[in-house]
Amino acid sequence: MPRPAFADREFDAYLASPAFLADPYDALRELREQAPVYRCDPIGAWIVTRFDDCMRTYLEVDAYSNEGRLAGTLKHLPAEEQEQLSDFTRFYRAKGLIHSDPPDHTRLRRLITKAGFSASQVEALRPKVHAIVDELLAQVAPKEHMNVIDDLAAILPMTVLCDLLGVPHADGAFFRPLADRLLGFQGCNKPSLDVLLAAQQGIRDLRVYLDEAPRRFTDGTNDPEGLLGRLFAACDDADDPLGKDELVNTVGTLLIAGHETTTSLVGNGLFTILRHPEQWELLRANPDLLPRAIEEMLRYESPLTRQPRLMKADTELGGHAIREGETVFHMMNAANRDPEHFSEPEVFDITVPRGKHLAFGQGIHFCLGAPLARLEGSVVFSTLIERMPDLRLIDPSPTWVTDKPTVRTLHSLHVAF
Repeated sequence: MPRPAFADREFDAYLASPAFLADPYDALRELREQAPVYRCDPIGAWIVTRFDDCMRTYLEVDAYSNEGRLAGTLKHLPAEEQEQLSDFTRFYRAKGLIHSDPPDHTRLRRLITKAGFSASQVEALRPKVHAIVDELLAQVAPKEHMNVIDDLAAILPMTVLCDLLGVPHADGAFFRPLADRLLGFQGCNKPSLDVLLAAQQGIRDLRVYLDEAPRRFTDGTNDPEGLLGRLFAACDDADDPLGKDELVNTVGTLLIAGHETTTSLVGNGLFTILRHPEQWELLRANPDLLPRAIEEMLRYESPLTRQPRLMKADTELGGHAIREGETVFHMMNAANRDPEHFSEPEVFDITVPRGKHLAFGQGIHFCLGAPLARLEGSVVFSTLIERMPDLRLIDPSPTWVTDKPTVRTLHSLHVAF
């Protein structure tokens, strides 16, 4: 890491680099201690690293807005290049689950919860999640080793998401790369034209998929009682209809949130606890510690690293004037290691009651999929403890994904058992 002389171009460039995404914690600590509210020009936004400041950006929705927060990502481009991205702009100017503020957000969250994402409906998936995990582990058991990401962590949430939506499991092969394209530009306000065009193509592919959905309900390919069918039915609700652009935007959000967080939780969590073998042994001996272990995994290696807010009013934060129209990134993986809120935050310890973390956000935009991610993570780790108690890392230094700045996830994780 370059010497953190703040307002130094070399350090700013480092914050926008793959090297930072692979190993961010030293730089985040420097920022949190010396420049907790910091303007980074290569990222094109303010970076906020302290827990209390991040909490403000979650709770003060009158200033820190979700509506249209990604539509301006292309404003650094020349006008002729922006004109190539009309479908991108339309998609991200539409109001969806995480791209709106009250009262629209309140209404959309209520519609989606009613359509099939309530806490009780998620909990009812537990037997199905168990069955999927058992099947995936049975497939790798004869080999006595596996790539946790490809063999388990990525397949499980996509399979569950397909069941939740009421679509064939084969559709997961379409959803995962589409979600990657939609994530590829996020986390930096100055992405390249090529990255934005790839996201736009993903949006177009999603629209085609949804245009074909009514036929698939009719011919029995899709289950009209699944979440997707219920969302389509909500479009025809005479009293509170879901708009077509709202539907497309919200389904795009579900495709990302429905798999990325769980993939990261399982991969990051298992990597972290196996790097701390005394913690793995402790969990094996005391399975009742699992809920606390899940929360410590979420805190220590937060699946989501940053989320943007678009300023809709001038405000002050950390002694800095933040102007209307600017973007603020709250850095969850910095806030979750803030020593002002967590004792010995750089220590991974599943026995310590840490209290509130920000891995799923806070306030009205608290992640709707958090109960599902926790459920899936709980089932995975309880099953691994039972069926593969002698898990060990094959590669102690795996590589991190560095082309999706908003998430902290591994390319691969090879273990033996």
